[in-house]
Amino acid sequence: MNDAFPQSAWRLILSEPSSGAMNMAIDSAILAGVEEGLSPPTLRLYSWNPPCLSLGYNQPYSDVDIDQLTSRHWDVIRRPTGGRAILHTDELTYAVIGPYSDPRLSGSLMNSYRNISHALFDALSRLCLPVEVHAGKDPQAHHQPVCFENPSDFEITANGKKIIGSAQARKKNCLLQHGSLPLSGDLTRITQVLSYPSQKARQQAGEIIVQKAITVGEALGEVISWIKASQAFKAAFSQALNIKLEEGELTPKEMDKAGQLLSDKYGHPDWTQGISPKKAVY
Repeated sequence: MNDAFPQSAWRLILSEPSSGAMNMAIDSAILAGVEEGLSPPTLRLYSWNPPCLSLGYNQPYSDVDIDQLTSRHWDVIRRPTGGRAILHTDELTYAVIGPYSDPRLSGSLMNSYRNISHALFDALSRLCLPVEVHAGKDPQAHHQPVCFENPSDFEITANGKKIIGSAQARKKNCLLQHGSLPLSGDLTRITQVLSYPSQKARQQAGEIIVQKAITVGEALGEVISWIKASQAFKAAFSQALNIKLEEGELTPKEMDKAGQLLSDKYGHPDWTQGISPKKAVY
């Protein structure tokens, strides 16, 4: 048990695989509930079906190669959080949603990011990964279309390569942080559905990803299941942040809100294409 924080009860939600639009709608619906004081702090663990390219909140839609995306029958959505593009497949995704009144999430963005990073580090250590916390930030990272090309402050690396990417959205009295842990597969697949000025540039982007990012399977030499990874996350968040996780489900109000957000926002092409990107998170 970590005595740095007083013990607190959080809800744990283990979601069935969902579309990209539904996953973002659920995260934002929980955030809305926390903002209204109706939902408890929540750790949500989930995955994606079908594979989905997610764009950061302000990332240009022109980064997407729509023809290539369509030919593969993959989805595309825009996240409520910042950062660059991620291809969500063969991964575990986590979401932390809670109020600033919780000492784990209070203070600056970097303070909450650092605290959550401790739990992520513990989770990956439990999977026997050779992980380190990245302390520096590449000033060129925001110019690149792929999230996994560079680690940011307090993100986790394995064998010197980025292994988990996270992003945060902050409201008046609560926050959402979600992130992607690639378990297996070819990380360069994302370059096939992003736009590049030439095939050579696309190939070079793939080479950079290979040099700078890694999956759990590559780091360990074996494939880890989603269930095993989720168990490590559950144990790590409980231990590292002194949280009592109580497994639960979405409330009826959260389900209704998620359905509304799916219809009006995350499943709507205007939001995805950035025609009205400055809407509120929910």
